[in-house]
Amino acid sequence: MSSLATDLPLAARLARRELRGGLKGFKIFLACLLLGVAAIAGVGSLSQAMLQGLNNDGRALLGGEMEVRLIHQAATDDQLAYLRENTTRLSQTTDLRAMGRTPAGFDGAEGRTLVELKGVDAAYPLYGAVGLAPEQTLDAALGRQDGQWGALVDPAVLNKLGLDVGDPLQLGEVTYEIRGTITREPDRATRAFTLGPRVLVRHQSLAETTLVQPGSLVYHHYRLDLPDSVDQAAFKQRLNARFPEAGWRIRGLDNAAPGISRFVERVTLFMTLVGLTSLLVGGVGVANAVKAYLDGKRATIATFKCLGAPARLVFFTYLAQVLALALLGIALGLVLGAAIPLVGGPILANRLNFDVAVGVYWQPLAIATVFGLLTTLAFTLWPLARAQGIPAAALFRDVVAQQAARVPLWAWAATAASALALAGLAVLNADERTFALGFVGGAVGALLAFRLAAAGVIWLARRAPRARRPGLRLAVTNLHRPGAPTGSVVMSLGLGLTVLVAIALIEGNLQRQVTEQMPDQAPGFYFIDIQSDQLDAFTQTVRDFPGVSEVNSVPMLRGRIVAVDGTPVDQASIPEDVRWVFQGDRGITWARTPPDNATIVRGDWWPADYSGQPLISLDREVGEKVGLEPGDTLTVNVLGRNIEAEIANWRTIEWSDLQINFIMIFSPGMLSNAPQSHIATVKIDPAQESELEKTVNAQFPNVSAIRVKDVLNRVGEILSNIALAVRSTASITVLAGTLVLAGAIAAGHRRRIYDSVVLKVLGATKRDITGAFLLEYGLLGLVTALIAAVIGTVAAWVVMTEVMQGEFAILPMAIAGTVVAATAVTLAFGFAGTWRALQQKAAPLLRNE
Repeated sequence: MSSLATDLPLAARLARRELRGGLKGFKIFLACLLLGVAAIAGVGSLSQAMLQGLNNDGRALLGGEMEVRLIHQAATDDQLAYLRENTTRLSQTTDLRAMGRTPAGFDGAEGRTLVELKGVDAAYPLYGAVGLAPEQTLDAALGRQDGQWGALVDPAVLNKLGLDVGDPLQLGEVTYEIRGTITREPDRATRAFTLGPRVLVRHQSLAETTLVQPGSLVYHHYRLDLPDSVDQAAFKQRLNARFPEAGWRIRGLDNAAPGISRFVERVTLFMTLVGLTSLLVGGVGVANAVKAYLDGKRATIATFKCLGAPARLVFFTYLAQVLALALLGIALGLVLGAAIPLVGGPILANRLNFDVAVGVYWQPLAIATVFGLLTTLAFTLWPLARAQGIPAAALFRDVVAQQAARVPLWAWAATAASALALAGLAVLNADERTFALGFVGGAVGALLAFRLAAAGVIWLARRAPRARRPGLRLAVTNLHRPGAPTGSVVMSLGLGLTVLVAIALIEGNLQRQVTEQMPDQAPGFYFIDIQSDQLDAFTQTVRDFPGVSEVNSVPMLRGRIVAVDGTPVDQASIPEDVRWVFQGDRGITWARTPPDNATIVRGDWWPADYSGQPLISLDREVGEKVGLEPGDTLTVNVLGRNIEAEIANWRTIEWSDLQINFIMIFSPGMLSNAPQSHIATVKIDPAQESELEKTVNAQFPNVSAIRVKDVLNRVGEILSNIALAVRSTASITVLAGTLVLAGAIAAGHRRRIYDSVVLKVLGATKRDITGAFLLEYGLLGLVTALIAAVIGTVAAWVVMTEVMQGEFAILPMAIAGTVVAATAVTLAFGFAGTWRALQQKAAPLLRNE
């Protein structure tokens, strides 16, 4: 009587002997595991390296140990004195947008461009260093020399205006001398979207430009270096207690670059799930490889059983072999994944504003290992259990007539447990667990959908009318013959193709809205920072300009929501998809009548002559998500004062026309008397845009022009870059599906050889056989691509209409490209397998029979 104690050592010895035969039959197995594990390990390691780099460079990115930011107005003398008394060092910077231009008459040409202007004081930067070309000190580059202030510019400014170092640059009422270019700005973390290149000037010079006026959109940053004995959290509490209505935003080293941190975490989640998808797709290849290997070991297994080996010995022998090979594939994947930060880190460091902390990070490697092992178990327990469940006599008969084995209940339970553990690890390892849970559900649903689709293809092929052409008849028959790769190819390759189709359609629809639909409705210009005493003159100047068809303007301030129905924002329950509304400063305005492009859906608008307690018109989506009804309150800090306002109504906003609109619109009264600037949109003949910009800039130097066409082009570029990155990442899944395809063709190679031999004996030529086999693979690729096109189109429609609330159009060319590519790939692999089969001589195989 054998026991588990005696079976396990014996199984280990038998497995070791079997492994002496090399990796034959397991190359696809190893490749599938290596690819998925490398993706998960590499993404996790690179993410850890980036987050560690952010932590290491936190002071430089933040500009100090703590930052206090105000909008519209600078800190009061009392506030500034308190900051100076309680810190060891303090630096003040000011950010705003302005029009940079060449002075009239300079070299006979005058150009202009929107720039991101930053004024810095003598203490800047507290940490890190500004990279300059040519090398010089900031004092020399920005100080006043011979009565003229200096400026440092992004090289893009020189390119746009056709200037060089030493040339003049006019900002407002001041003409600066360009004394160098900026190669690195330590406290400017990477931003996905900017409206203009950077210009750096001395803070003291801004007053002379007249650009900073009451109500102007100006950000004032105060970077602090705290004494060693001061706790940041305690200092923040004291600061807020000392100035409870200052309205400033305070950040510490734990939140030095929140935008980048969130971006890295979300990209990590997405790419980890893509890696897991490739593992799941590769799992089909793993299962196919194990099944094909065990089919080739029927004689060996039969011999074991005839010699009295129990079923569990057979199971443990080949399980040990599979696990040993899986560990090899996982180890290779871990090595490749660990090397990704070494290669990608320096590349990212050149594109980002911080150094990536290159190193070996064990946690993501351990997680990738567990993912690999669970995938191996989930996809190999079934074929292993089947092999150990067939009696010896049936195994011998399987040579001529394969017999299905009954899979024991424990194999069902073990497979289900492995799959649940895999899903649980994916969810628990994610920061956004709801999203990860949705992914797991979607992945299971997609695999089931493709499995059913494959079954449908086989059913249709079996019942299709008998074709007259022998080659076509053979191709259709091969789709449903025993051992056909139809199921595994449709399920694995189809899943990757579905992702590509969905991405292509989503990208195409977004690009279509940005580049085709929006420009028809969008204004030509946004003009910002129009002062109240300039509004009438500005409006008249623009209305009288040739080609202008429409001018709209509204007052604008920036405010931050600090409480929701009396509960501080940091204590309120805010859904993730609208959290951005409550995390920073938002544009706000006031109005007597509803905007033309909005519809009141709940509550009522206030009377035009209303002058009572502050009321708010709120975006419907925000109200629904947060659960705010008319009658509830929001507390908004504006210009250092907390204003509690009652929600009067919800309104539906049409954002796609790019007209002026705001999440929050106040009733007239309190805000109408506050210092404010105005924002205006102008529709104009595109041929007149440059002249209008020149006229406005000459008459109103403080007014900045934002050309909508340039913004849309920039958005289009960002969308294209994002889509390229997503497609590149999703291609990992397609590659895994391609490996499964290659494995399925390799597994059927022996069958192909016998088919070709029989066909040759019956008089078929190589051309006839090649045509028949290529028809089969062409049909398989085409059917898979068509199924993926349908499911991918449905997925893209759901994302565009339900998630993004946009319009959806089917783009035939995007779908056709994927269909053609899939068919071509399947044909290429099919031809390679067919060509090898055709090279076999018929006589040796016939003699062996």
